[in-house]
Amino acid sequence: MTNRTFTATVVVLLGAMATVTASGRHGWTRAELEELRSLSLTDLEPLPPDATNRVADDPRAVVLGRRLFFDTRLSANGRVACSTCHQAERGFQDGLALAQGVGTTDRRAMPIAGMARSPFLFWDGRKDSLWAQALGPLESPVEHGGTRAQYAHIVAGSYTQEYEPIFGPLPDLSGIPPSAGPVAAPEAASAWRSLSNGQRDDVTRVFVNIGKAIAAYERRIAFGDSRTDTYVAALTSGQPSEHMLTGDEIAGLRLFIGKAHCTQCHSGPLLTSHEFHNTGVPPRPELAIDHGRLAGATAVVGDEFNCRSQWSDARERCAELEFIVTGEHTLDRAYKVPSLRNVAERAPYMDAGQFATLAEVLEHYNRAPAAATGHSDLRPLRLKAVELRQLEAFLRTLSGPVSVAVPEPVPAEHAQ
Repeated sequence: MTNRTFTATVVVLLGAMATVTASGRHGWTRAELEELRSLSLTDLEPLPPDATNRVADDPRAVVLGRRLFFDTRLSANGRVACSTCHQAERGFQDGLALAQGVGTTDRRAMPIAGMARSPFLFWDGRKDSLWAQALGPLESPVEHGGTRAQYAHIVAGSYTQEYEPIFGPLPDLSGIPPSAGPVAAPEAASAWRSLSNGQRDDVTRVFVNIGKAIAAYERRIAFGDSRTDTYVAALTSGQPSEHMLTGDEIAGLRLFIGKAHCTQCHSGPLLTSHEFHNTGVPPRPELAIDHGRLAGATAVVGDEFNCRSQWSDARERCAELEFIVTGEHTLDRAYKVPSLRNVAERAPYMDAGQFATLAEVLEHYNRAPAAATGHSDLRPLRLKAVELRQLEAFLRTLSGPVSVAVPEPVPAEHAQ
């Protein structure tokens, strides 16, 4: 072999090695592998404590919260529970375009798995904790439709043994009407006004503790591994992975983190930034105009049960409220970015179920039409038909189990 031939051979080998290094495992670059890892549940950090709820991780509260979550007595007609709209067998949602309680709401029920990690709850972010979120539907005239006095009496009549070891003695409710609260129903509102400030506080504290127990249960609702998680784990560990996803699904994954720019909003292990965006989704013409985050941001700042309230257990700064933005036109019809985990199981889509299929959602993002109100954050993707099909194929690989880790009740001798 001549020196020239030897040199040429070395150049070719070095070039091949550089290509392997750049392409990473199975054609993924190192940067792409890092991004894929960031989307995997293995990268999900331990759930931080909820400073606003001192019983958030108390096993006794989890058990009580589960019972309350499924109790239909916590409604005006005795037929609606939290589980009515958040059905365990459906991944804790209901499959309806508009949630149905004692009446019909004007929004889609959001999934609650993993939402303990979100700084703001609901499509418009009008609540800043899981327990405050749980309280809203209880008094909504179209969801549970009841009153806080009604719920306090139910706790006193059916849950005293579970409630008092966690929250302390129940107040004397003998002078409290069976239905009273700061609600729209005239009789219940009048009964509420007739109570003393102390009585109102007693009832409200029981009401708040119902929410905190339900939140303790909801914190345990979590996503399990999807086929994409399994694929990414195999990639990053160097194990064979060719048959874990199809060619179209892998192509869709490449589009997801690349050309389609999906990770600008659907990032992290839960595939959501927890932010709010106007994506130009058309409003439902039969519903009143919904301003989304524009109204929600103002609502959470003035919420009776927010992080700064007397009912919060927080003894530190409420940073999310300190830096919240309100009143900006960019918030008009901006909605919370939902997790894409189990997205294929959650049709119909968007804040009011405007799109029936994933294909319709992708076509909307591909075209990026102007927003009916406010300013859309979208830009046309201009993906080809085959790319849209590949992207949908990938989204269907994000389905996995939804589990609830409910602990055993604490024995009485160990209860505090």
